[in-house]
Amino acid sequence: MCDQAFQAQSRKALDVVVASCRLLKITSLKRQIEVCQDLVERTPLIDVAILGQFKAGKSSFLNSLIGRRLLPVGVIPVTTVITRLSYGPVERAVVSTFEGERTEIPIERLDEYTSEAKNPGNAKNVAVVDIEIPSLEEYAGLRLVDTPGLGSVFKYHMETSENWLPEVGAAILAISADRPLSEHDLALLRDLLRYTPRIVLLLTKADLLTPHQREEVVAFFRDTLERELKRDFPIFLYSDRVDQESFKRRLETELFLKLAANRDGEFGRILQYKIHSLTESCRSYLDIALKSSLQADQDRQALKQQILGEMGNLTTIQEELITLARAQAIHTRTNIDKYLERFRPDLTKRLTAALKEDMASWQGNLWQLTRRYGEWLRENLITEINTISAREHKHFFGTLIKAHASMERYLESFRALLGANIERVLGIKMVPAEWKIEVNEPSRPDILITRIFDFHFDLLWFLFPMFIFRPFFERHFLNLIQRQVVVNLSRLSAQWEMGINRAIEDLRKQATGYIRDELATLDALISQSRGQTEAIRALLKDLEEARGDGTRKGP
Repeated sequence: MCDQAFQAQSRKALDVVVASCRLLKITSLKRQIEVCQDLVERTPLIDVAILGQFKAGKSSFLNSLIGRRLLPVGVIPVTTVITRLSYGPVERAVVSTFEGERTEIPIERLDEYTSEAKNPGNAKNVAVVDIEIPSLEEYAGLRLVDTPGLGSVFKYHMETSENWLPEVGAAILAISADRPLSEHDLALLRDLLRYTPRIVLLLTKADLLTPHQREEVVAFFRDTLERELKRDFPIFLYSDRVDQESFKRRLETELFLKLAANRDGEFGRILQYKIHSLTESCRSYLDIALKSSLQADQDRQALKQQILGEMGNLTTIQEELITLARAQAIHTRTNIDKYLERFRPDLTKRLTAALKEDMASWQGNLWQLTRRYGEWLRENLITEINTISAREHKHFFGTLIKAHASMERYLESFRALLGANIERVLGIKMVPAEWKIEVNEPSRPDILITRIFDFHFDLLWFLFPMFIFRPFFERHFLNLIQRQVVVNLSRLSAQWEMGINRAIEDLRKQATGYIRDELATLDALISQSRGQTEAIRALLKDLEEARGDGTRKGP
């Protein structure tokens, strides 16, 4: 547990941040405040998160670390929810949902909740799965966290890897040896540096490299990290195929056992780091407010114009974001129709052949055959269309992915220009904002079977002797297949279009919300800071005192 003096100092720093946000109506620090407050009050286990791109070997690494195949692995991305492993005297697993329900499950059923294959898109609404196993006793005080792979545009729920970053205690960034250090990896490291001082790199699948190649890759990583981030990170090699025990022993000796042995000290260091990052952001806003207040004789509207310029016109910004969204949304249906067209001929041919074979054994009058045909068509067409939808729908998301990228670029551009204006006018450099646009994957549509006859001939079944008219009606049923395929592929396209375009609209609303909140915060800082110079100075002084002399200088 943290000692009382440290807890008191942490609470004091948080109190000053909360008071500053309340006085100046700062809304963008709310989440960081909540995370730090929770850590100060609970002093929980240190979360050692295994992060990285899809198929970087995170789950395989954890399985080998605990000595059994517990977490799902496969040739495709499989982990769908956050999974936490810690020591417990009795082996158990507890599933927590986003509704707050907690259910203990047998370990053998774990993949039903954590794997993409058995819980696609986290359809079971799982927030987190906690596993306790006796074999982690030497790691008591730590909690190993397996995360879904980064790099996907979809964030199924709040507890996805990127949203979970503020919770990280110590971070292990897994990078597969079969690809170089990417810009995504560097961006993730920049994010992690805001939340934890304890970051290591894990080069997985080291068996793919010769000893000489391993040295070259490690040297390349060190040079790249020094050049891009001006930092040096510990780098560990790992493979579950060769030299596994030696790789594992080094990790245990130099990382996990050291963390566990000095758990209280490490937790204090991590908490202090998070609070320092939070107070740095708060101080950035206070500096803006103080500078504005000191310019009390200057016309406030003119000062706002210098800083915000055209960016201060939220209506114009909303129109630009609407244009960005519509530029992609108008192409959604065309793209899906074009993609689905490739399945029409083969699906029509396959269903026609199957119907011809099955229909030969059907008995009854026209009324009975018509209903049998409707049931057959509904069952087979729904199966086929749903299969196409489930298997191919990721190919429908081109416009959604492009819209997401456009919104992200717009926010980056807005923030960069705003920061440049603030630095030019007030001489203050803003701390980067934590803006993450989440994309919720649209739900799958249902399937509809249209009318079989334009006129209800089947109601007049007694007028059609089947030994005479059956071949005519069978041909009619067979000919209807192509129409039903076209109609339902078109309907599938329309339903996906609606879902995808709703998701694009949600992106626009998120981007607008971020900008609206930032503009409101800056407007309050500039407009309402008149006469508050001494109050702001007092908050800055309190903030420095609360940070303490021992606080490290910068994340």
